[in-house]
Amino acid sequence: MAPRLAYLGLGNIGRAMSKNLVEKGNLDSPLVLYNRTTSRAEALAETIGRDRAKVASTIAEAVKDADIIFTCVGTDEVDKETYATALEGDVKGKIFVDCATIHPSTSDELAKVVAEKGAEYIGCPVFGAPAMADAGQLVCVPAGPAGAVTKLKPYLKGVVGREIIDMSDREPSKAAALKLVGNSFVLLMVEMIAEGLTLAEKTGVGSDVAQNFLETMFGAASPMGAYAKRMTSGDYYKRDEPLLAIDLGLKDTNHILSLAKDSGTRMIGMETVKHHLEAVKEHAGSKGDMAGMYGAVRKESGLKYENE
Repeated sequence: MAPRLAYLGLGNIGRAMSKNLVEKGNLDSPLVLYNRTTSRAEALAETIGRDRAKVASTIAEAVKDADIIFTCVGTDEVDKETYATALEGDVKGKIFVDCATIHPSTSDELAKVVAEKGAEYIGCPVFGAPAMADAGQLVCVPAGPAGAVTKLKPYLKGVVGREIIDMSDREPSKAAALKLVGNSFVLLMVEMIAEGLTLAEKTGVGSDVAQNFLETMFGAASPMGAYAKRMTSGDYYKRDEPLLAIDLGLKDTNHILSLAKDSGTRMIGMETVKHHLEAVKEHAGSKGDMAGMYGAVRKESGLKYENE
């Protein structure tokens, strides 16, 4: 019999992973869904099919009969609260899979408390935008006890992801650190595109020509091409809800800078990223999008935030 699965935390990534676990994970029993806003879990269960997904009203209910519990929440504080509640019951022998982007110290703390309760903790951050998650194209980075990772792998490559960076038997905090390193590449790329498109406009070259250059050099579907299009099309400010929420971008940036400081690494580019993300937050509030760094650079350069 296949392990019974539960998924706690149904943001963009969590919803997509849950859908793919049901559709491609060869489950013998319904996937148990939990979200603090129950209506989100109910809506997802309706989409997936009530015969293939079941909504739990509490964390304890979600964890009780599950063998493998995925978690994916937005902040370290909520992650700690989620695990504190999940570990109140008998969890001996269960495997917890943390897909959140958290500070390595948080990962170390959670691994310790989970082990003390007789369960196993795998840090498994994932790389990929929501569209990649929907398509089952995430890159998964599992770290923790090798035996537990082996049990998890059937639900990663070919199900929720296209590839695995295997860190079996390494501390889960190392996977958390790699996630922050990877996110620094992405954030610095977005900053670079925002600055380059603004320079192209200010010099009379045209941001549309610069976008065409990026698409020609790297591909329209590449991250560089996709972000350039989001910027030049105005998608960075036109959405009712952000594709990549500014608060999460700031959280990741602060974690990256904390990790850099602790290791004695100066990241001047990330300091600039933080400055521009804070400007997005000031301009757009919680509806700000990470790609809004383009608007922040534009405004700083004497242009309007919106490129209308």
